[in-house]
Amino acid sequence: MSENTGDAANRGVARGLSRAQTLLVAAAAGMSVANIYYAQPLLDLMANDLGISPSSIGLVVTLTQVGYGLGLIFIVPIGDLIDRRKLIIVQGLLSAIALVVVATAGAKAMLLAGMGVVGLLAVLVQILVAHAAALATPTQRGGVVGTVTSGVVTGILAARSVAGTIADYGGWRTVYLTSALLMIAMVGILVKALPRQEVERHPETYLDALLSVPHTFVSEPALLFRGVLALLIFASFSTFWTALVLPLSAPPFSYSHTLIGLFGLVGLAGAIGATCAGRLADRGYGRWTTGISLVFLLASWALIAFLPHSILLLLMGVFLLDLAVQAVHVSNLSVVVSLHPQKSGRLIGGYMVFYSVGSAVGAITATAIYARYGWPGICVLGGAFSAVALLVWIVSRFSTSADRTNRLAECTRG
Repeated sequence: MSENTGDAANRGVARGLSRAQTLLVAAAAGMSVANIYYAQPLLDLMANDLGISPSSIGLVVTLTQVGYGLGLIFIVPIGDLIDRRKLIIVQGLLSAIALVVVATAGAKAMLLAGMGVVGLLAVLVQILVAHAAALATPTQRGGVVGTVTSGVVTGILAARSVAGTIADYGGWRTVYLTSALLMIAMVGILVKALPRQEVERHPETYLDALLSVPHTFVSEPALLFRGVLALLIFASFSTFWTALVLPLSAPPFSYSHTLIGLFGLVGLAGAIGATCAGRLADRGYGRWTTGISLVFLLASWALIAFLPHSILLLLMGVFLLDLAVQAVHVSNLSVVVSLHPQKSGRLIGGYMVFYSVGSAVGAITATAIYARYGWPGICVLGGAFSAVALLVWIVSRFSTSADRTNRLAECTRG
């Protein structure tokens, strides 16, 4: 009886995900991750409404990322042990409640606490990525992960445009109320659309799963290398997007939040970068895709530095920055998922801890640096993060070449 059930489950997994199901998961992932980024173009509105100083308003983004990091550590590994479908439903509903708390916050403390919980539950996006990877067949897994990641990229970038537009018409609180309603609708659709999957019995406990993550990253140099790159590139990414609203909303530009949000649409190139990077990684070019993308990331800051003198060059810089960051990100994910497919949930979570730390560091340092040094300080900061990431990649290339030379020498002597 149990063997037949297991065979049926295996046959269900063998069928994989349909194109429609994959696109639905991608859309859900995009909606989930957007909750982290709605605040970035709204920081000045939140500050004015709740009396938060401009130098400390970056805490909104930072605490969201801190919550996200905690969720990656303590929630995502659960997906390797229980039915991910049920976990997705519970997280979606709790996220809707947290978003309502943010929307109705009447004081700084309530807002910051609510944003922390929003970040904690936003790790739903990583549960969705891991679930899609688990349901996909081995031959379609790369394409499925690439499509879902493209949905994540779109959600990150569209969040700023959507938030800016809604805020101009209904205020910043309406943004979070709207998102809460969308989360409830998303859960209802996923309940009917996501296939059920037989849950395997795991001998390991929740504590075992938690402890295995740092051990695996320490014992696998490739995982640690990709994690460090994630921290640096997303520190650069967060530096730019956290600070951008500050000069554009002030004179001489005085742009509306709708217009500022449209800058995020330029970054939709990141979705293209995610798809192409995934295909190149499948063909064995992941490391070189990473290196070239890091060069583009550093170059993007040279263009971004032309603000306020040239909006056109700024837009070109945004295009390059988002394209480079998402290309490196997908290359990283391809490595993480391929190393230990049976532990994909917890390893993606561990990798994204680096992402979350980098985003938090970029957000809090960006607002502090801008208050003291203005936009030139932001460009130096973002360029420094990018340069260090490129340096790490170069050092890794030399290390890999040295290892290969030593192995070849040993074989020759043998």
